[in-house]
Amino acid sequence: MTSISKPPVAQAGPPQVGEHIDGRTWMAVAAGMLGAFMAVLDIQITNSSLKDILGTLSATQEEGSWISTAYLCAEIVVIPMTALFSRAFGIRAYMIGTTSLFLLFSTMCGAAWSLPSMIVFRMLQGFTGGALIPMAMTLVLTKLPPSKRAAGMAIFGLTATLAPAMGPTLGGYLSDLYGWPSIFYINWVPGVLLIAGIWYGLDPEKKSLSSLLNADWLGIGLMAMGLASLTIFLEEGNSKDWFDSTFIVVFAGMAIVGILGWVALAFSRPNTFVDLSLYGRRNFLVATVLSAATGMGLYGSAFLLPLYLGQIANYTPMQIGEVIAWVGLPQLFIMPFVAKLSSKVDNRILCSFGLLLFGGSCILNAFMDASTGYDQLMWTQVLRACGQPFVMLTLSNFAMQGMAPKDMGSASSLFNMTRNLGGSVGIALLATALTNREHFHSARLGESISMYSAATQERLSQLTSSFIGGGMDPATAAQQAIAAIDRIVRRESYVMAYNDGFLIIGVVLIACIAAIWFADSVKSPGGPGSGAH
Repeated sequence: MTSISKPPVAQAGPPQVGEHIDGRTWMAVAAGMLGAFMAVLDIQITNSSLKDILGTLSATQEEGSWISTAYLCAEIVVIPMTALFSRAFGIRAYMIGTTSLFLLFSTMCGAAWSLPSMIVFRMLQGFTGGALIPMAMTLVLTKLPPSKRAAGMAIFGLTATLAPAMGPTLGGYLSDLYGWPSIFYINWVPGVLLIAGIWYGLDPEKKSLSSLLNADWLGIGLMAMGLASLTIFLEEGNSKDWFDSTFIVVFAGMAIVGILGWVALAFSRPNTFVDLSLYGRRNFLVATVLSAATGMGLYGSAFLLPLYLGQIANYTPMQIGEVIAWVGLPQLFIMPFVAKLSSKVDNRILCSFGLLLFGGSCILNAFMDASTGYDQLMWTQVLRACGQPFVMLTLSNFAMQGMAPKDMGSASSLFNMTRNLGGSVGIALLATALTNREHFHSARLGESISMYSAATQERLSQLTSSFIGGGMDPATAAQQAIAAIDRIVRRESYVMAYNDGFLIIGVVLIACIAAIWFADSVKSPGGPGSGAH
């Protein structure tokens, strides 16, 4: 394979400080951001509509989990390969081609006739759409001068934080109004704009298809097997009781073999499709580790809160969307301020502040009760919205600090891959914790509610009398009273389990404050004392 240090694609490298950036370049960067937003959005856009999709496809809830798992597997596999594909085809041709295929497979998802067909189309959709996430970051790094890069990274950060929150909301809204296929057809709107923006904004580049022939396909195969198996292990583990399932054990083994084999090959060969040695840089390592933790917080909170609102508060998808919107909308106003501040203040301070707000908002959510709703949750969502931009922008700055142009494709791929893996790990851990802690709290509450205690007997008597007053016979009324007490216990145990989940996220995020200080002092390029160039 052609060496990474001599990319076959003719590329002049990033513009220099003070160099004029025309409208075409900004249009290309904006189109790239639209693509990243669309790809991240589609990870969870099926969640709110899953019941309707499964009904149409005659599938069970457990079978339906593969609709999201297939997309995630393909997306996580393609992200490390984008540096190779962009060198082979050129950024312009690759982004236009992969977006066109993404729109085709999105349409086929909307027209799926069975669960297997939906899973195949979702996998193909994820493989073509996943490339758009690191490519958006690569456009910022290669097409904007250092003085404009903070603004570009700020917009990229918004795609990473807004999309996970808006996915279920937009999916539920479209499904209610136009039916579930519309959640896939809507991709044509941003998709066509993306293709037009890239076509107009970027010049054609020289292709080097020979780099595909000389590529490290063994390493690519091991990477694909390892990351796909790891994603399946994480996504399906909780529903299959983890290592009690032979299926999960097999995929855990495949993940270990694939990832270790990929790493071993990467460090034993001079030229690989993605440069894993970048993890040897302290700032990049710290940034990617914290990116994984932040991915856990982003996707974890977007996983827990809709579940709580739907199960405990009985909110509709539209009502859930109104609550979640408060974690998105304020970021549109905060991110430009953070971008400007990041060129003047040590990014370790800004990141620590953001982690404190983000983690603190999750800890505040750890004190919910069954009556908690929109009014109580709005302010914690606003607090989370204030913290996330400080974290996402500064972590990108740490990851890319001092990165040579030839390494930016690999760096972007690895940074985004790690964040998505963190999200998968976070959701898997939280789903397991939710199940285990609900059982724990249910058992503890059950022990304290003795049928012989005066308080329990009095409550049962009140409920029985109420049911008899409603026309039930005494025996049935007594059974219904016991069932009502049981439902209250289950409800309260679930509330406490959700609280535990938010506490876990909050503690992890606040613990990350210590880790960020292992990185060097960095400021966004273009500001005084910038450490980026």
